[in-house]
Amino acid sequence: MSTSVKMMITLTLIAGISGGVLSIWNGYTEPYIEKNRLEILKKAISTVLPEYDHYDEMFIDETILYIGKDTNDQIVGIAFKAVGNGFSPDLTLMIGVDPSFTNITGIEVLEQTETPGLGNKIEDASFKDQFIGLILDQTKPSVIKNKKPKDPKRGIQAISGATISSKAVMDIMYDQVNTVRELFKHYNSM
Repeated sequence: MSTSVKMMITLTLIAGISGGVLSIWNGYTEPYIEKNRLEILKKAISTVLPEYDHYDEMFIDETILYIGKDTNDQIVGIAFKAVGNGFSPDLTLMIGVDPSFTNITGIEVLEQTETPGLGNKIEDASFKDQFIGLILDQTKPSVIKNKKPKDPKRGIQAISGATISSKAVMDIMYDQVNTVRELFKHYNSM
C-alpha cells in the first residue's frame, strides 16, 4: 500500500471519528443550549415589560408577541423580538411597548456581533435605559452625538465611537415597532 493511500485512509478515519464525536456531543448539548435560550428569552421579556402577572404568546405571521397582563387579565405591555443589522449583521433585540404602541417600556439586546469595546456597549444599561419612555409617533426619535438630547422622550445619546451601532438600534426598534403595531391592529380588527 502506498504512502498516499495510507494517508487518505488515516485522514478519512480521523474525519469520520471526529464527525461522529461532534455529532454525539451536539446531541448531548442541544437540550442545554435550548434551555438556556428559553431562560434568556424569559428574562428579556421580564426586563422589557412593565410589571405583569403573566404573559400570553400571540403568533401573527412569523412574529411572536408576548402580551403581558395584570391579575385582571388587562394588557400592560407587549414584547417582541426585532432583528436587523448594526455595524455588523445579526442584531437581535427584545422590545417592550405599552399597549398603544406609543411608548417604549424597555429594550434588551439578545444577540449582537458589534465591535468589542465600542459597538457592543449597546448592551450597557446606561445605553438601553435611554429607550425607556421614548415616545413613538410619526417622527423617529433622534440619535444625538456627544451630548444628551434636549427632550429624553424624543431622543437618545449615541455611544461615543459607536454611532452606527446606536443608530442601528434606534432604526431597528422604530421600524419594527411600526410594523408590529400595524400587524397587531390588523389582527385585532378581524
